Amino acid sequence: MDNFLQDPALWCLIAAVPTGAVIIRRNRRVISSQADQLTQWESRLADQTADHAQSIVDAESAAEERTKTVLKSATRTLQSLAGEQQVVIENLQRKYGGHPVLHELLEVNHANAQFARRAQAIAVICGGFLGRRKDAASVYDVIRSAQGQIRNFERVHIRSQSAFGVEAKAISGVALAVAELLANAANYSRPDTAIEVNIQPVHNGLCVIIDDFGVGMSDEQRQKAGRLLSGEYIPAMSELGNPPQFGFPVIAELSRRYGFSVDVSSTSPYGGVRAVVRLPEDLLTEQSVEPTASAPVITPVSSGGGAPEPAGLTANGLPKRASRQAPMSIVRVAAAPDDSPSDDDSAVAAARMAALAHGTRSGRQPTAAYREGSETQ
Repeated sequence: MDNFLQDPALWCLIAAVPTGAVIIRRNRRVISSQADQLTQWESRLADQTADHAQSIVDAESAAEERTKTVLKSATRTLQSLAGEQQVVIENLQRKYGGHPVLHELLEVNHANAQFARRAQAIAVICGGFLGRRKDAASVYDVIRSAQGQIRNFERVHIRSQSAFGVEAKAISGVALAVAELLANAANYSRPDTAIEVNIQPVHNGLCVIIDDFGVGMSDEQRQKAGRLLSGEYIPAMSELGNPPQFGFPVIAELSRRYGFSVDVSSTSPYGGVRAVVRLPEDLLTEQSVEPTASAPVITPVSSGGGAPEPAGLTANGLPKRASRQAPMSIVRVAAAPDDSPSDDDSAVAAARMAALAHGTRSGRQPTAAYREGSETQ
């Protein structure tokens, strides 16, 4: 044992233990300090990453707002020009009411209505406002207004009517939304097929149902449309595609502003898309509004040859569903046997387009110049 205690290696080992402990403690402090520094650097990096991401979001938002401001300013001019042009055309129509040139004027008026619809759609998506009527209009006239704003208006068959009216504050928004839906139905279905529109009273409101004969939508497209129309997803201007797809984003914005809803999740009986615009009671007039006279275009068709039975009104002022209601169809003008239009054919064609223009004007906002923010939302 004495020899073991006298071993120098033992004493060296004993002397090294405290030194090793000191070194270990020092290393632990260094490691702890370095870990704290690393944590601080990681926190700084996370903050800088978050700041960078927020800077990108702010820059994109600012660019989006600048783009919308420029487009809104441009479309304000376009809307004003379209309104002025409409006034000029309508004055010419009144001046040359019995002249053969009327047919061409009505075609120009129809083209101008399509131009105005696109300008209005861009203005809406950029945060601009539509004009506002002073008086309520019948649901039928509002749909006719929408019909007159699309290219292939003759494909639209309004299969039912309603004596109920739309409040003045919502006419422009509802008409533009229905026009966008009709345009989609026309664009995504064969040009030789019809687009059927039905008006159906429902609990606490009324539905405008649009059925097309198109190819329909895939499940992915329906889900995307549902997110757009519900407001769950609001795309930026750069996400609208090239060419830009304004339809559903514009409809979604209009439905948020005016308080109606749009659903395109159903399939039409003909395999295409069924779009349903639901108008709540607060957008409908309590007193019935008669549609404007436009008999040259719309005529009842019934297998029994009888007129539809009067529907009457419910306790809430909504029209009751008739037991038998004759569907409505557009009168088509046959060409002359020698393929050259006769004077009678031109007169009928002019009368047809005049009636459409009359229905379009009855559901369109007044011809006063557009002023941003003039509408109470």
